[in-house]
Formats: sequence, C-alpha cells, structure tokens
Amino acid sequence: VQLQASGGGLVQPGGSLRLSCVFSGISGRVNSVGWFRQALGKQRELVAQMGNGDSLYYGDVGKDRFTISWNKAEKMVHLQMNNLKPEDTAVYSCYVQAFRLASTRLLDYWGQGTRVTVSS
Repeated sequence: VQLQASGGGLVQPGGSLRLSCVFSGISGRVNSVGWFRQALGKQRELVAQMGNGDSLYYGDVGKDRFTISWNKAEKMVHLQMNNLKPEDTAVYSCYVQAFRLASTRLLDYWGQGTRVTVSS
C-alpha cells in the first residue's frame, strides 16, 4: 500500500496551496479519505474528511477556507487551501480508510505527509 502526498511548500499569508495524495495497493473498498495535520509540538488534528457516499466533514481548522475532493477513478485526494495563515503551518498527511478485503473490518492507511509553511 502506498500513499504519496505532495503539494506542500512555503507560501505567504493569504496565499493558497493545493495538496494532492495518490494511493495504490488497497484492495478493499475505500470507506473514507481525508487529511490530518500536525504542527510542531501539537497534537494531530483532523482537517477534512470525505466518505464514500461523498459526505463531508471539516475540522474547525479548515472550515470556509479548505476544500477536500476525491477523484475515485484516479485514486487521488486533494485539499485546496485558501487564505492560509501562519497557524496553518504543519505537516499535512493524507489517510485512507478501507475495508479489509472480504471483511467488515476497517483499516487505516497513512501517507508520510507534506510540509506546509505559511510565513512572510
């Protein structure tokens, strides 16, 4: 199983970034995808999540500024981030939750993350 996140970098306050995550090797049905972030010295927090039925959930950190999308055919998850603030500086990681093949058990898969730095 591989999850590869990309798109991070240095951006000025008020700027935008689009993160992408491509995943492969997951044989079971995908239940949900999403993004978490972890800033230095802080706990990991949920940024956005999307269910297989296209249900959406945004953590407080990204409401009104971030948009998650999921290209199911290409197995890619994107996170469009607008109006970025210095407090958005963190490592952003994508995850995929999928059913174990021929099972009702759910498994979580994580990518390595991509670093976002918001600074002038």
